[in-house]
Amino acid sequence: MYLTKEVKAEIFKKHGGNAENTGSTEGQIALFTHRINHLTGHLKRNHKDFNTERSLVRLVGKRRSLLDYLKKKDIVKYRELIKELNIRK
Repeated sequence: MYLTKEVKAEIFKKHGGNAENTGSTEGQIALFTHRINHLTGHLKRNHKDFNTERSLVRLVGKRRSLLDYLKKKDIVKYRELIKELNIRK
């Protein structure tokens, strides 16, 4: 599977402060970005997979909500995270 415990822990360690801090907004956004990139690659190969397409749209919406929350809470962290993850507004 593309998302193992080790990969998940590494994402949260890098963006959330430590591996156990899975509730941090920055860590969740980074995890969603990782999943979105994987689903995008899958849809490039399987363009008729509409269930995955729907899941991707929902995931992008969740990430957008978290990004809006982070933007209201701390604009500096928001800008750093967007630059680091290459997310476009």
